[in-house]
Amino acid sequence: PVVSQMEELLPAAAGNLDLVTFNFFYHDTVNLGVDCAKMNRAVFNALKPGGIYIVADHSARLGTGISDTKSLHRIEESILRREVEAAGFRLAAQGEFLRNPQDTRDVQVQKNTVPNDEFVLKFVKPAQTRPTESNPM
Repeated sequence: PVVSQMEELLPAAAGNLDLVTFNFFYHDTVNLGVDCAKMNRAVFNALKPGGIYIVADHSARLGTGISDTKSLHRIEESILRREVEAAGFRLAAQGEFLRNPQDTRDVQVQKNTVPNDEFVLKFVKPAQTRPTESNPM
């Protein structure tokens, strides 16, 4: 087990990982005041080139950004994607298997009467990586 701050999600010695998954909690990092840029860079630096970062979460309505993260436990997909890509990741695929167009996305996920609309994004660390704060190359 690893106990750490979200920004230091992985042990300093972690490296050359094949895969990191982050399921249905990214929206909570906003409420916790986590430095998501630092957290995503830590994941980026822990993955080997070509490594995969999967992020799944509850979908918020377009234009709501992070405003529904606490009240509805939802995050706008484009915001999450932009934050992860800013760390150097490239979007490789999107899973549609948890999508639900009947979800109005204006109800708290725990109280929804229909299955939640959820997204799954697959990011990849490019083989040629750009310098980062902790990996100046």
